[in-house]
Amino acid sequence: GKRKRLNTSVLYDSDESEDSDILVRNTFAKRYCIMDEDESSEEQQPDKTCPTENVSANKKEKIHATLKELARQRTTRTSSSSEHYEDSNGEEEIEEEPLCHFPLTPTEGSETDSDSMKDFIVEEEDEDDNTEHMDNKNQPQQKELNTSNSELLAYYVPQLSRCDHYVHFKRIVKAFLINAIDDTFLSSLYDGTRQKRYAQDMLLSLHYLDDRFIQPRLENLIARSRWKDRYKERVDCYPDVRITLKNQQNVACQACELKRYCKFNVLLFGKLYNSRTLEADDFMSDDTQVLKVGVVCANRTRVYHNLKHFKYKLYVDCTSVTKSEGVEDEPVKDTVERLFSHLEDSGWIQKRYNDLEEYMDDADNFQEEK
Repeated sequence: GKRKRLNTSVLYDSDESEDSDILVRNTFAKRYCIMDEDESSEEQQPDKTCPTENVSANKKEKIHATLKELARQRTTRTSSSSEHYEDSNGEEEIEEEPLCHFPLTPTEGSETDSDSMKDFIVEEEDEDDNTEHMDNKNQPQQKELNTSNSELLAYYVPQLSRCDHYVHFKRIVKAFLINAIDDTFLSSLYDGTRQKRYAQDMLLSLHYLDDRFIQPRLENLIARSRWKDRYKERVDCYPDVRITLKNQQNVACQACELKRYCKFNVLLFGKLYNSRTLEADDFMSDDTQVLKVGVVCANRTRVYHNLKHFKYKLYVDCTSVTKSEGVEDEPVKDTVERLFSHLEDSGWIQKRYNDLEEYMDDADNFQEEK
């Protein structure tokens, strides 16, 4: 900066003309541009660029020296290795890698890394083999756990059960045949005394019949009706019903207590029974109820009663089968298997299952009252 000021001041003083007051600035600008291309400016520029050029030159020299040293070390290594390979193989050639790869010296150590990775992979495969071997050993236990979980899902979430509905029904029939011979079987199922697999399957199927097939449809029929609680309790208590057509009367329906043209008599009778053990109660066994209802309540009573007391009727039929076939002097298991095979071969079980499906369809398709 000092040199520029001296040069410019000299140029300003050396310019002598009569019109210096007017032309000083123009001649200064022109001479300033000329002085940029003059030899004096060329002498000044090396002073500015000298430090950076010296630094870059020193760096280049150092890098060049290090590269030469690395190349020399590499050539000595490759020459020694080539001599070793020539001694062993005779004609094997080794190509030298370019210098641009020398800064990345960890390539030599990567061989040990790859070896360690191979060792790691082998250990992992061995572990996989061991785990597969252990899985093969634990496979029966895993299957038992899966089956128990499926049973729990089937009980608490019946829609997830993979068991066919007809399989549930056949289990129920077999349980009723056993109870017809041993009247303590159902009670021992519900109180948890029997813990064997077949007993647990039968208990699961009984819950499936009550909680999945019957009870939701009964609640739906009641929710869409105008029945009074007193009438519903009567239909629930009596396992037998007879609906007959009588003379039409314009009176209040005894089911919904609305004034209707009632022309049906509902006769309710039969013994009260336990909904789980299906044991009948002889108290007031001859009691009957006759109620006058309208056409809609009569139809709803028929659908509701068929589904409500289906399980009890099925048990009564199984009891009658054991009595008619006779119980021979043989173990209970053999007797049950013999009776069950006979009922299945004759189509008796399939017919009862078709009746259940018909009752469920009637309940699902029953129209609401208008």
